[in-house]
Amino acid sequence: MEAATFTSATQIPTAGSSYSTLSSLKASGSHSLQFLRRSSHKLKPSKGFSIRASSSVDDDSVVTLLDYGAGNVRSVRNAIRSLGFDIKDVQTPEDIMNAKRLIFPGVGAFAAAMDVLNKKEMAEVLCAYIEKDRPFLGICLGLQLLFESSEENGPVKGLGLIPGVVGRFDSSNGFRVPHIGWNALQITEDSQILDDIGSRHVYFVHSYRAMPSDDNREWISSTCNYGENFIASVRRGNVHAVQFHPEKSGDVGLSILRRFLYPKCEITKKPPVQRKASKLAKRVIACLDVRTNDKGDLVVTKGDQYDVREHTKENEVRNLGKPVDLAGQYYLDGADEVSFLNITGFRDFPLGDLPMLQVLRYTSENVFVPLTVGGGIRDFTDGSGRYYSSLEVASEYFRSGADKVSIGSDAVYAAEEYLKTGVRSGKSSLEQISKVYGNQAVVVSIDPRRVYLKDPNDVVFKAIRVRNPGPNGEEYAWYQCTVNGGREGRPIGAYELAKAVEELGAGEILLNCIDCDGQGKGFDIDLIKLISDAVSIPVIASSGAGTVEHFSEVFLETNASAGLAAGIFHRKEVPIQSVKEHLLKTGIEVRM
Repeated sequence: MEAATFTSATQIPTAGSSYSTLSSLKASGSHSLQFLRRSSHKLKPSKGFSIRASSSVDDDSVVTLLDYGAGNVRSVRNAIRSLGFDIKDVQTPEDIMNAKRLIFPGVGAFAAAMDVLNKKEMAEVLCAYIEKDRPFLGICLGLQLLFESSEENGPVKGLGLIPGVVGRFDSSNGFRVPHIGWNALQITEDSQILDDIGSRHVYFVHSYRAMPSDDNREWISSTCNYGENFIASVRRGNVHAVQFHPEKSGDVGLSILRRFLYPKCEITKKPPVQRKASKLAKRVIACLDVRTNDKGDLVVTKGDQYDVREHTKENEVRNLGKPVDLAGQYYLDGADEVSFLNITGFRDFPLGDLPMLQVLRYTSENVFVPLTVGGGIRDFTDGSGRYYSSLEVASEYFRSGADKVSIGSDAVYAAEEYLKTGVRSGKSSLEQISKVYGNQAVVVSIDPRRVYLKDPNDVVFKAIRVRNPGPNGEEYAWYQCTVNGGREGRPIGAYELAKAVEELGAGEILLNCIDCDGQGKGFDIDLIKLISDAVSIPVIASSGAGTVEHFSEVFLETNASAGLAAGIFHRKEVPIQSVKEHLLKTGIEVRM
């Protein structure tokens, strides 16, 4: 790829430049994958996971990337490439010292990252590079590793460049851990790369943080408040590091990367945001249920109480568009996250579902907000008898561009076993993935169905009084969990499941409701209040949204951290921007 060359007088276009439709992408046979692309950068989809810079490319257009192999670094690569740079991966310690600019997008666990750096003899060289005031940008764990140590599975010794210990957020004060979502920064001094942020939100996803102190104060360039003020970014000379994810912070995140890559260039200022970001925003998430239709094409569909077929003579799968196109449009419309649910694939051979993996790869090239994907994440054995762990399946998702994976049926089985034995086996997909990638990377999707009761003592599961009585006047109900797309009920309630999966390592809960799905009459407030009050991890409200008022209702009456919708966005009945404007008018913090 050719990179543009800039001088100090160059004006660099801001994120949000014009897009053009590119319809030539193909994914496996007849699956046409169209997408909105930046007209100024004709990027080809990557065919591999490692992007190496050509030796003929000018060093001014090359970024050296320290990728130690954990989590989704594809989005960082795509963001760098979208700004006109090629990437050289660190293979040896010498590559670090030879770097003109170095980005370290740390993802995963502190101990695992330090172990890799030490085994590859890169820790000492990285310290020397930073101490020489060479251009450096650490992201998320790439910031935490600069400190003396971490309490995560520790204490574990860090690089020791900044005084302080990285500790876990305290959830006893009512704040949910992990800290997931779009929050505000308090910029404390000239930070250079943060100059374009102003009053806008950036995206965080982490359970551990470093705290300000007299010993590290001279490093701090910004803080963030989440129950307490923690360090959001540091700067000393040419060395920068941020706790948030610029590659997942939309236009404002791209401006941060642009400031780091072009420190001497003039950058066109964006107009000021009318409403100042002040705290963690409620998230509006667009969900895309993806499956193959009867012709074999990958389409976005939407169920009516989980039935995705039209009630016509042909009984065809409801087709609401192409997944990459819709994801790209929702990003432009202001969605805070995009969630893909593969509702038919990965049944027999998850790693063979190339079209879905391609959807992730192409989407992540131009969608710079978090991507979640779910469907069939479990252990399995293919037709040849080869065994694949759920960790391998999730790893492929992460390498293809996912930031989080959503686990459904497999989490139900794991929770049932845990409640039966009281023992964490460590073998479930939920436990394995959260151990390697962190609980912030694992969402558990709960699909309950309301079961009405005359007496709450009729069942051993948590039952509550409901605001809308049952068909025979029943005033109580419990929420029975289901598996296999709602087709099979299980002997466990949504309350019991939510508590169990939190203990097993889930970082977030996607709370659906079969009774409300596709009805457009509002979220199940009783269910969402029950679960969001019961756990200390974020809860995403899903199923039933039909109007903008349904979003304000769920945020005002429950502790839900996010609201998710599908059909009303696909059919253009309620634009994402209309939802956010309504929430602002009702005094609810959102990212604009």
